Amino acid sequence: MSQRHCRFCQKPFQPSRYHPEQTACPEPQCQQHRRNHSRQKKLAEDPEYREVCRDSARKWRANNPDYWKQYRARSPESTQRNRERQHQRDERQRLLDLANNNVALDLKPLVASVFVLGPAGVDLANNNLASAKLLILQGPPRKPVKAEASCKQHPSGQTPPFCPTTEESLRC
Repeated sequence: MSQRHCRFCQKPFQPSRYHPEQTACPEPQCQQHRRNHSRQKKLAEDPEYREVCRDSARKWRANNPDYWKQYRARSPESTQRNRERQHQRDERQRLLDLANNNVALDLKPLVASVFVLGPAGVDLANNNLASAKLLILQGPPRKPVKAEASCKQHPSGQTPPFCPTTEESLRC
């Protein structure tokens, strides 16, 4: 028999002579992947199997009604991690709802537009139309500053009390 490559870890392996169609190596992780994959495929294709699994889970929950309360009481770190992950899932779903929003609709005409930039925008894969408005804001116009008359230009011809000394006046 020829060697094959595992479809999960890509390592070469020798298939079993009893199962020549084997596609996964005998490593425990690969066998777990294989079982999970087969179960998901069966759930997707066989409605009767899906219903039996659903009934089995309902029966177990009916027989163990306080399991999750006890589990959360025993492991608060898991509960906190679950809350954080749920928050991330909720945020991802909110962003996915925005992902195909390619056109902006202004409910109120505004001079300015607001864009959220940063890690939250990473999941907006199809949000490819973005128009930007650049606003240059200027403060209120200033009154022109009147230039102070130097000592030489004083209208009365007399030296005002704020006039600099004669050496400094040469620089005026």
